[in-house]
Order: sequence, then C-alpha cells, then structure tokens
Amino acid sequence: MEQSTLSIRINSSDKINFEKFCSETGMNVSVAINMFIKAVLRDQKLPFEIKTYSFDNYVYDKLREAENEINNKTLRYSSDEIFSNLKDICIK
Repeated sequence: MEQSTLSIRINSSDKINFEKFCSETGMNVSVAINMFIKAVLRDQKLPFEIKTYSFDNYVYDKLREAENEINNKTLRYSSDEIFSNLKDICIK
C-alpha cells in the first residue's frame, strides 16, 4: 500500500498531551490519527458531534438533567438546590 505524509499544525501543549495519551494507551500518534481517519471513512461521519452550545442549550440540558433525576428517583440535588441553580442561571 502506498503511504503519504499528513502535516498539521497543533497547539504545542495539546501535542504533548496527545502524545502522552497515545503512549499511555499503547499506541503512537500516527496509529491514533489513522484510527480516526478509518472511522470517518467507514462511517462517513465524524466520530463525535459538532455543534454550537448556546446559553439556551445549557439551560435546556440542565432542566432535562433535573427532570431525569426526578423521574428516575436518583436525586443528586434537593429541590432547594435545583431552584437555587435555576435562579443563578436566570440572573446570568
């Protein structure tokens, strides 16, 4: 199989942290990037979601999280904490 070289620019600290991550998982950067490319080509999509995250999305997500916790009866927050957080959100 013919090989090609791909050059990219990346933040220096991101590069160091990515190299460290790859090393800790037993691969090198080239293997990780090749895995990413193969996943994109196989699935014909990026292997993660790209979206803008607005304040409305934040509020909606927090309300959905609270609703799920109430419905599942796995409360992480008391109702007082939920209303206090909602008040904080609305003031922003």
